[in-house]
Amino acid sequence: MTAADHRATDAGQGGVDAARGRGDTHPATATGAVRFRDLVAAEWIKLWSLRSTWGAFGLILLATVGFAVHASLDTRRHWADWPADRRDVLNPLWDAFPQQTQLFVVLAASSLGAVAVGGEYASGLFRTTFAAVPARGSVAAAKLVVLTAATTVLGLLGSATAFGVSQAILTGRGGMSVTEPGALRAIVASALLVPLCTLVGAGLGALVRHTAPAIVTAATVLLLLPTVVDDDERWTALLRHSMPVPAWQRLIERGDAPPWVEVAHRATVGGAWATYAGWAVLATLVTVLVVRRREP
Repeated sequence: MTAADHRATDAGQGGVDAARGRGDTHPATATGAVRFRDLVAAEWIKLWSLRSTWGAFGLILLATVGFAVHASLDTRRHWADWPADRRDVLNPLWDAFPQQTQLFVVLAASSLGAVAVGGEYASGLFRTTFAAVPARGSVAAAKLVVLTAATTVLGLLGSATAFGVSQAILTGRGGMSVTEPGALRAIVASALLVPLCTLVGAGLGALVRHTAPAIVTAATVLLLLPTVVDDDERWTALLRHSMPVPAWQRLIERGDAPPWVEVAHRATVGGAWATYAGWAVLATLVTVLVVRRREP
């Protein structure tokens, strides 16, 4: 090799080295498709890196069990003072899943979903994520998979614990076993209310794109709206029955409605489950489509 060849080779190598040096100053771009399981793993890490996640999960679990214990102890304390006709109509599921619990759970779970999606819009994190992974729909779907899985486990843990502890307290005072009619349905319905409200919060977070307004909207839709719609007329009854909280209330009933409650148009168990499914599908579609189509 001549001296001229050595100079040409050195110059070429220098150009390659310089190009490599310049290339190091720019972010790398993935050329292959990102696997969905990798997106799920990333969203899982992201979810548990938030302090609000730990706080929300802890509060939901504490409220679910704590309110059940309080209600059951109150029933046990007054059981001997109640007449026989009142004891006969009492539903032990009311103590396992009192109204106060579900009001708190609905608000906390929907807030969790609103923060998970609306918070990323507000902070600009979605822009960073989509710069690395342009498949927006896949990112949104992975986030919903993680949220649904985590909150379903949380709901099952809380509901099963609340039922077991409350019925242990009510032993000999009108308690029931899990094998009795309506018990397992109430446990599952109360458990699934957690991921359902989380999905609704996520969908509203995607629409509103800000955490606080999304939380307020979720509380209005899930908690306040059912209180202004009665079931006296057939069309208002259909509207009320199509809401998540009234559907949950129907699913924890055992047998006929209490004698002091007048229900003109009572929801069916199948209709209540259909309400659960419809809201879950609608919230999922809204979240994925909005995240996919709207610029962050």
